[in-house]
Amino acid sequence: MARPRLAVIKFASCDGCQLSLLDCEDELLAVAGAVEIANFPEASRAVHPGPYDVTLVEGSITTEHDAARIRAVRDETAVLITIGACATSGGIQALRNFADVGEMVRAVYARPDFISTLATSTPISAHVKVDYELRGCPIDKGQLLELVSALLAGRRPVLPSHSVCVECKLASRVCVMVAHGTPCLGPVTHAGCGALCPGYHRGCYGCFGPAETTNTATLAAQWQALGASRRDIHRAFRTFNAASEPFCREADAHG
Repeated sequence: MARPRLAVIKFASCDGCQLSLLDCEDELLAVAGAVEIANFPEASRAVHPGPYDVTLVEGSITTEHDAARIRAVRDETAVLITIGACATSGGIQALRNFADVGEMVRAVYARPDFISTLATSTPISAHVKVDYELRGCPIDKGQLLELVSALLAGRRPVLPSHSVCVECKLASRVCVMVAHGTPCLGPVTHAGCGALCPGYHRGCYGCFGPAETTNTATLAAQWQALGASRRDIHRAFRTFNAASEPFCREADAHG
């Protein structure tokens, strides 16, 4: 029986999510034994053409060429999974969406006429149908292994939909906002990091993007009560997932 064919494709990103996959080490060897890794340039020089059974896509769409390429990727894969903040929300490079890209290109490059880029950085789902999303900057390797193993076993993956606050409670951690008055995006951020930053007495930075249900306006009001300025709140929502609708809306409200 032929093994399922896996591809890992990169668009505009830093490669951090692909490195999270490589960081799986022993678990990755087990996955590699169960699938044919047909296209993963980060890990192997062997690149085989599609079709693929499962494709992991890292990165956002920032050029016309990539917009055409992701459509071709979608056409040749059965299950398409976006991994990381860049692929799921446009990433930190989506800050270009709120600025004059032409002006930035002229300031950075000696020959701006050589640069061909879009004015926006958009998630993969803005261009093609996505079957599953894994959030984070970078993704959590435990979630990735759960999703891939579930697909191989033909079962529904078990992925969290709650906020980082639930992870704090599960770890018996004291709330940094309540106990220390530290502004924290945990109440509106998707779980997946294991509440890493609150575990070190720091507020959540929102790496995993908005949770399924968010009340950013109430959280912003709590931040203001703690002494945060409108500029502080604007900047907090303009980071890893700046283009995600709930975070974008709240940043605009305090811009």
